[in-house]
Amino acid sequence: MAHTAHRAQQHTPAPAGQPAAAPAMPATRAGHPPALPDYPRARIPTKPVLSRASFGGGGHAPSILDVREARLVTSGRVAIALALRQMGVGAGDRVLVPSYHCASMIEPVVWLGATPVFYRIHDDTQVNLDDVAAKLAGAKVLLATNYFGFPQNLSALRAFCDQHGLMLLEDCAHCFLGEHNGQPVGSFGDYAIASTMKFFPIYEGGCLVSARHSLAPVRLEAGGFKFEAKMAVNAFEDGFEYKRLRTVQRLLALPLGLKNFVLGQLKRRGKGAPPAMAPRSSEGGFGFDPAWLHKRGSLFTRLMLRLVSRGRMGALRRRHYLRLQAALAGLPGCRPLHAALPERVYPWVFPLYVERPEPVFDSLKRDGVPIVRFAEYLWQGVDASVCSTSAELSRHVLQFPCHQELEEQELDWMIDQIKAALLAARAP
Repeated sequence: MAHTAHRAQQHTPAPAGQPAAAPAMPATRAGHPPALPDYPRARIPTKPVLSRASFGGGGHAPSILDVREARLVTSGRVAIALALRQMGVGAGDRVLVPSYHCASMIEPVVWLGATPVFYRIHDDTQVNLDDVAAKLAGAKVLLATNYFGFPQNLSALRAFCDQHGLMLLEDCAHCFLGEHNGQPVGSFGDYAIASTMKFFPIYEGGCLVSARHSLAPVRLEAGGFKFEAKMAVNAFEDGFEYKRLRTVQRLLALPLGLKNFVLGQLKRRGKGAPPAMAPRSSEGGFGFDPAWLHKRGSLFTRLMLRLVSRGRMGALRRRHYLRLQAALAGLPGCRPLHAALPERVYPWVFPLYVERPEPVFDSLKRDGVPIVRFAEYLWQGVDASVCSTSAELSRHVLQFPCHQELEEQELDWMIDQIKAALLAARAP
């Protein structure tokens, strides 16, 4: 989850027979954050943006889409809700969820009327199975997250779930690419989900897969013309914003300028674009929006999943991660969350443990450095008494992009800014 202000969600009664909307969380560290400083936009892309290079490069990287069946939806949170429904989760059920989380992982559980039961994690973000075992009573599902692209010990989790009669939901929102014990991520859970928009140059996207169950009951419908057009246009505009596809930008300057003019006029007259044009997850919003539960991912997104090179994606993510690791090694006041990058691991971001995170974060944000702060705001009631490790990582771990669309000079600039901020934070 990016460091942006949450949008308060109104809790309204659901229609008869439908799960209730997830309730809003209070404006505290346990829920929605307070108002934030007016930081400038990131000077380099936080996530992949479309460029000519996106389609080059060969080779293969294992991915969650290598699993038997898949349904392409609009976000990872929608995929979680669909998976839980397929597992029969409903009112009164208990779902074991990690204490280190973002709200998007918990909101679908609450929306279905189930109770999230928070388990502890270890310092390396692996599931604490001893704590899970102590909380099994009445539990139906174990949701396990492959944080930052580093898989859990998925074989051990599968064996544990089989032993205790649990269903396993493998959360690959950070881990679209990768393998564990020779099998692609996503193939160990009864169901698995991913957030494709974190890895591809697209504006929306998630997927639900299963190696064990048919997905035939999951039926999806098109999102409509406005949705399809918006997803394609916004993906191109993200690339234009960071000076990619300059020739295409010049060719589309007139129609895009007209589009922006019309939208500006509508907003000034109090007739903003309908929220249904795009999922809340794509617009930087928070909360689970059931209106998108049965919508198919856009045609543009599905096309990009076929055309964008996964081999290039995997190779460059590893290269950029290792570059950051080498450049920041030995600097005072920080350490990589993971000491090494194992083979067949393709990271989402570079997670860095920072001893004094607040001045470093503020300095970098003011300089336009893109930072992701996953799990910065934990669910209401989840604090150090529930899991001290989660509370610590929530505060101290900053994440920096290592995606495939970073250019060399952008990576160099970001490294210089990070070094300067870390050294300044150590100054008396």
